[in-house]
Amino acid sequence: MTMLRDPSVKYSAFPQIPLSNREWPGRVTTQAPIWLSTDMRDGNQALIDPMDAEKKARFFDLLVRIGLKEIEVGFPSAGATEFDFISGLVKSGRIPDDVTPQVLTQSRADLIRTSFDSLAGAKTAIVHVYNAVSPAWRKIVFGMEMADIKQIAIEGAKQLRDNAARLPQTDWRFEYSPETFSTAEIDFSIEVCAAVMDILQPTTDNPIILNLPATVEAATPNIYADQIEYFAKNLPGRDKAIISLHTHNDRGTGVAAAELGLLAGADRVEGCLFGNGERTGNTCLVTIALNMYTQGVDPELDFSNIDEVIQTVEYCNQLPVHPRHPYGGELVYTAFSGSHQDAIKKGFAARERQNDERWEVPYLPIDPADLGRSYEAVIRVNSQSGKGGVAWVLEQDKGLKLPKKMQASFSHVVQALADETSRELGAEDIWGAFDHAYLVTEGKRFQLVDWSESHAGTDRIFAGKLTIDGTPRSVSGRGNGLMSSVIAALAESGGPIMDIVDYSEHAIGQGSNVQAAAYVECRTADGKSLFGCGLDTDVATASVRAILSAANGA
Repeated sequence: MTMLRDPSVKYSAFPQIPLSNREWPGRVTTQAPIWLSTDMRDGNQALIDPMDAEKKARFFDLLVRIGLKEIEVGFPSAGATEFDFISGLVKSGRIPDDVTPQVLTQSRADLIRTSFDSLAGAKTAIVHVYNAVSPAWRKIVFGMEMADIKQIAIEGAKQLRDNAARLPQTDWRFEYSPETFSTAEIDFSIEVCAAVMDILQPTTDNPIILNLPATVEAATPNIYADQIEYFAKNLPGRDKAIISLHTHNDRGTGVAAAELGLLAGADRVEGCLFGNGERTGNTCLVTIALNMYTQGVDPELDFSNIDEVIQTVEYCNQLPVHPRHPYGGELVYTAFSGSHQDAIKKGFAARERQNDERWEVPYLPIDPADLGRSYEAVIRVNSQSGKGGVAWVLEQDKGLKLPKKMQASFSHVVQALADETSRELGAEDIWGAFDHAYLVTEGKRFQLVDWSESHAGTDRIFAGKLTIDGTPRSVSGRGNGLMSSVIAALAESGGPIMDIVDYSEHAIGQGSNVQAAAYVECRTADGKSLFGCGLDTDVATASVRAILSAANGA
């Protein structure tokens, strides 16, 4: 079989929602929603090897540290392992007072009773009941009519009410899902939810949670937002309900659908860390939260040490976080492209000069340091990299601030090395290439042994002991400054005839005994540019070494 040239014979476009005067496109997110992590339930049931008790406990503790206040801890009616873990959480006192555990169950009397029993003794708890309502499920899976589906929901609501009365020591809260909401008739979903509310009698102080899942993502995010706004505007007793979103990523837009759903009036988001879940996964709570953060909104979740979060998630799920996953991936703050590197380098330089904390660095929508990441890996070098990236690595690793023209010259050396090795170059590779090109004197024509300086009127006289072509020699030269006298000494000793085009210097680090770095650009009689660098605790000696470094480049 091959892809159809006319897919409309097999697939139908999703219908528009009859929503006039939609308001969500003009709204802005200004506060965090209620968050629910379903990693331990929806995420867990999607794993090749579901988490054992040790992994689930570790995951639960991570979610608490991050700041989750509502956590779906499992599906207790699935079996003894799930039930025992959930009841153990309650009995061990592991659940903080400000954290509410939640469990999920189908709308069946025996399963609902088991779910309540698993949380018996908890200070507060949420029991989440669901049944599928869409046409495909009614016709294909259940063979039922609308009235039959509605009655299942009503019976489930009665079970919630009666079991809560049976165990009054816990402050019970209720959640209902018209499962497959995203592909159901929206007015029927409202009718079913209203019937559930009639049974449970929620109030503004004790609202019901109505979860409206994109069980299978079947349309663009704006359609989902229309569904949420239509539902919210037409639900009787809207002020007595918390509208919760549970988006999946079948079309690759689970995050967008949840974000637009919040604009459309939802109050709560259910999802998993880094988007684990069945098929293409649940919406990623990390991405939504940090998207808010980069817009100046406190998500009320803490990812200050995102690498610790990733390590725990990868250990518990036995699934890797993709290196390009938003905010958390290993490579998301890394630039290899030369133009990208140059823009980032300039962005950081601008931050050093600005007087406020406003973040504005090209290609970096968030400061990696806010998430516990260092700047060392922001720029990495391979055959695609340019002078800015090479200069950044040297500055971050060795404190060297190369002049622009020298950056360009040295980048050719690094480019040749990258092409030769066909791999990414690390800081050690780049430093080794720089050291060999400009600093190492062994095997090169001019080597400094010692030097001194004297004055003759307005002239300065350089007297040096050098090794030239392997032979120790004493040389001298006269000029109007130290560097010009060094150049004169070299010319009189058979070295290249050069003029100084540019010179700069800076301290490396801080303190009274730091090294100085000196950089020089010289031009030979035939117009060739030569670059040199010298390092020494004495800035004058560093400048002498820089001249000799340039001469060796001839």
